[in-house]
Amino acid sequence: MDIEYFAHSENNADKKHSLVSHLNETARIAESFTHNKAFMKLFRFAGLLHDFGKYQPDFQRYLAEGGKRGSVPHAAWGAGYARILRQLEISLAIDGHHKGLPDPSKWKNDTQEFYCNQNIDFPIINNVFFKDTGLDVKEQEMNLTKFPPLERELFIRYLFSALTDADWLDTEAHFKPEHAEARSPKDLPIDTMIEKLDSAIAKKAKDGEINNLRNQVRVEVLSKSEGAAGFYSLSLPTGMGKTLISVAWALRHAKANSLKRIIIVLPFINIIDQTAKILKDLFGEELILEHHSGFNEDDLNDELTIDSAEKKKRLACENWDFPVIVTTTVQFFESLFSNRSSKCRKVHNVADSVVIFDEVQSLPKEIILPTLTMLENVQRLMNSSFLFCTATMPAFEKREGFEGIDKIQPLVENPEQIYNKTRRVDYLFLKGLQPVNMDILAGEIQDQDCSVLCIFNTKKAARELYEQVVTKNSTWEHTYHLSTGMCPIHRKKVIKEIIRDLEDKRKIFVASTQLIEAGVDFDFPCVFREIAPLESIIQSAGRCNREGKMPENGKVFLFKLLDGGMPDKVYRTYAEFAIELINDDINQLYRYDFFKGYYRKIISLFTDPDRFKINESRKELKFETVNDSYHLIGKPTEPLFIYRYNDDSYKLFNDIKGKPFLSRDDYRRLQVYTVQVYKNFVIKNAHFCSTTPLGVMIWNGSYDKNTGISTQLMSPDECIV
Repeated sequence: MDIEYFAHSENNADKKHSLVSHLNETARIAESFTHNKAFMKLFRFAGLLHDFGKYQPDFQRYLAEGGKRGSVPHAAWGAGYARILRQLEISLAIDGHHKGLPDPSKWKNDTQEFYCNQNIDFPIINNVFFKDTGLDVKEQEMNLTKFPPLERELFIRYLFSALTDADWLDTEAHFKPEHAEARSPKDLPIDTMIEKLDSAIAKKAKDGEINNLRNQVRVEVLSKSEGAAGFYSLSLPTGMGKTLISVAWALRHAKANSLKRIIIVLPFINIIDQTAKILKDLFGEELILEHHSGFNEDDLNDELTIDSAEKKKRLACENWDFPVIVTTTVQFFESLFSNRSSKCRKVHNVADSVVIFDEVQSLPKEIILPTLTMLENVQRLMNSSFLFCTATMPAFEKREGFEGIDKIQPLVENPEQIYNKTRRVDYLFLKGLQPVNMDILAGEIQDQDCSVLCIFNTKKAARELYEQVVTKNSTWEHTYHLSTGMCPIHRKKVIKEIIRDLEDKRKIFVASTQLIEAGVDFDFPCVFREIAPLESIIQSAGRCNREGKMPENGKVFLFKLLDGGMPDKVYRTYAEFAIELINDDINQLYRYDFFKGYYRKIISLFTDPDRFKINESRKELKFETVNDSYHLIGKPTEPLFIYRYNDDSYKLFNDIKGKPFLSRDDYRRLQVYTVQVYKNFVIKNAHFCSTTPLGVMIWNGSYDKNTGISTQLMSPDECIV
């Protein structure tokens, strides 16, 4: 009598999950995740072999009798067999499909007993596996195309992603069929979307020089939409409608190359809201997925008690099976370089996609080389197209001493003409860039007969000037402060008030850190900017006369603050170099190609573009090492829950106190009242910080209604009763 083997325990219907069914279905799904016929056989075999170790009698006994989760390891068995067959790619993917892709030393240790035939049960399990699956032994004979080392490393990530997602999807169908039904993937309705976008653009104003220029640019960009999958750039000044033009190009490019989704990658979470809103208004809520750090990927067991449309989106965040995705650079790149199954699960859906990067100059320069190398690998291996959108295009191309991208095709042939025609600001040095104190700076700002935005490099300086301006008699109708010391819901409220005041032509003053340099549609007639790296200076200028509606150019004053701080030494080095370049001739800031030259010099003079030797680790297949080395955000931060921000935050605090665990919705609700701080801040202010039993760190100190988190002593009425 044949023995029936199982992959998983009973579901809600008290039905165990057949092992052979799970293996076959995982193989089928994994195979469907690649449209490259050369890869299909390996993807399928990885699916069939991934739970080979569950044929162990010990594992079947564990399912029948129960026991501690993970007490009977099984991944190493399939990985060991794949190693015997010299299928390294499959072996690594299977070994890591629960715990994450390993470094070679750990992989060898995991599979050694099977490779050296030291496990007496292994031959028996091998026979049972082939008998149960009906697999032909010849199915083992597969030769993978010989890739260069870095492309081979990416292929393993691609395979690992497909295997992990296929495994989880079939397991989900067993335990949570309602989730499997809710997914129902949607195709990218290209023709319908093109029609809607063209209709929306046709309704926009066509009169005036700027509108004529926008239309000319759009025609030129769309004329290049049928090129082959590859690398493209769209360099346009602020206010030229990069978002809509880039999406219009991406839709036609996807149609020409049979690509299946569009991924829009943005540097900051605050830009996601407005970009997603534009796209939802155009194409409909059901086609646009927003995914950023608010989604807790590790919490996969939470029941989703929400409407079906939202449930579909929450589930799609796990694997990006959605027509249009709007995400952050952190989410995108740290998934590509991760070794964790939860993060890597989405990677296979980057294949056959158009990826639009906005503000690419913000990528950290010390990891720019492995970042560009990874994108080249993805383009070649996974048939994706990449579009770099920016007002300041960095020097990403390959050149002597820099192994960048071989070819990036510009969608606008003569961008310098557009920049010249759309010049909206005049750059000026304040006091000849002689260091000024806060009193002098405040006086110069006060002398401006218009609204002023002043941008600093540190929260301390922004707060100091704000408080100084507020305490003095002035002609400002309203004064505002913006920094990351304020929780997101507070910042969003202030930004709305500022935009409203600007639209109503009120005279206002705003002191801010660089958080508003990208993605915040402020339009001030005058901007003061503390000396900074060139990309920050240009981004700050984008908040001045943004719409070009002023009768004269806006004014951007660059100033050096006496004893002014900087975020770190690298930032200071870049800022001082930028000022050194423009000190003799500030008019260089108007030149289109000036930033590219600056970027080349920064890379060659001050930066190791692969500081953490990530490409070297990738060549050696050190997946765990790469994961630990690649970070877009340098210093780790800690979230502090501001539970006394308002009545809702205090109610949330009381709600979570009585819970046995926190759900995804709880984490999302917490996020809007959370301030990210460096660990050093927590150490220095430990007396104001405490942690709940569920691990939420709360802030017991003051929170100023204008400037945010404060280390000043609480007043009696701020204390919790």
